[in-house]
Amino acid sequence: MSGDAQVRNFDLNIEKILEGWETCHAVREIIANALDEQVLSKTEDVQISQDRDGSWHIRDFGRGLKYEHLTQNENLEKLKNPSKVIGKFGVGLKDALATLNRHGSDILIHSQFGNITLGQMPKHGFSDVVTLHAVVHPPQHPTFVGTDVVLQRVTEGDIADAKNFFLKFSNESVLDETPHGQILRRDPSRNARIYVTGMLVAEEENFAFSYNITSLTAAMRKALNRERTNVGRTAYTERVKQMLLASSASQVADTLASDLVKIESGTNHDEVKWMDVAAHACQILNASKKVIFVTASDLVLHKSVIDHAQSDGLKIVTVPENVKESLRGIVDLQGNPVRDLSVYQTEWEESFEFKFVKPENLTNVEMEIFDRKKAIADLVGGLPKKVREVKISETMRPDFFSGNMTSGLWDPVSGSIIILRSQLKSLRDFAGTLLHEVAHAKSGYDDVTRDFENELTHMLGDVAALKLA
Repeated sequence: MSGDAQVRNFDLNIEKILEGWETCHAVREIIANALDEQVLSKTEDVQISQDRDGSWHIRDFGRGLKYEHLTQNENLEKLKNPSKVIGKFGVGLKDALATLNRHGSDILIHSQFGNITLGQMPKHGFSDVVTLHAVVHPPQHPTFVGTDVVLQRVTEGDIADAKNFFLKFSNESVLDETPHGQILRRDPSRNARIYVTGMLVAEEENFAFSYNITSLTAAMRKALNRERTNVGRTAYTERVKQMLLASSASQVADTLASDLVKIESGTNHDEVKWMDVAAHACQILNASKKVIFVTASDLVLHKSVIDHAQSDGLKIVTVPENVKESLRGIVDLQGNPVRDLSVYQTEWEESFEFKFVKPENLTNVEMEIFDRKKAIADLVGGLPKKVREVKISETMRPDFFSGNMTSGLWDPVSGSIIILRSQLKSLRDFAGTLLHEVAHAKSGYDDVTRDFENELTHMLGDVAALKLA
């Protein structure tokens, strides 16, 4: 510090100028510091305006800038509020002053503590070394509220480009708030944007949303370099994932779900390439809408089931095979199973109501055939222990996948073999159906499976051997 009591010169000690910074980057830092002061002091909004002389004003209504702030590499107040503020007061501001000076712009800072301008002066003790100094003048208005940074020879384009770095001045609305930050509606006219506490640090061409990260990881803090631009995806991927996984907003899930069906064609956004995000989108949809998740092959192989699901009011959501596998056995946000074909089959089967017929209500002919059930079962070693009862029903649940009417079924839940009443018209029909269902009970497998076919073959051999003995 040097000079008389009225004007003092303060060496900014800037060792290296950021050559890549344009005027807009310098203005960005000034706006960032103003926005931070607004948040920390809980004062009214920052004002950015141009006066009649063409000078630009960046005005906050906080506590006022002191020249001592220019000595700080890190501000403790800001370090204690990392989720609220953009920068570390001092570092970015000094870089901004140097950049403005290099580009021929003039700067005047007004506050109750003094007015600050810039000047090139010999470094103290080294008369041959000229460095950039802050020239501190006595305050013109000691009762001035906040800080007014006045910029001359700065264009409207510079100001617009600087404001473009901030979420506050964008038209990206918030879709969901999460503990890690905000998921934003992407402006369709430009790339998706990654903000850190409101400041742009990266752009993504193929993201579905923009994001404002307010809870930083150690990797992100390290990646937020002095320039604060071109931060790599690896630095923020984990936080973006965590925001999506913490989201329960249907608008977010709908967008991701529409992307799920595009994966096979390669036209999807990048977020659904993350398996856990794709599965979470399905969980949200399952909780908020009547949907069923199927694959492209399901649509071809199980058309009747798909038609039945649609007639039940379910929306068909097509997902890749690997996503479908990740849904197996998981529940949605309300604790209900995520509905794929197997879950839908269970729902469908449980909704069917049989019309059981008590034995005493059978006709004499039917009862005579029904009474032969033990003798028929004895042909193959008797009923398995797991079969508690053989029941007769007026109605029968159609086969889930084919839609065809069946004549009998094995219900492992109740331990019952259920046979359609019409099978009692013929001993052959009843015996064939009963033995077929016994094979299901013994093998534990469905039709057209190797284990079931093996059991059926074994039983046929037993019958033949008994007959020929």
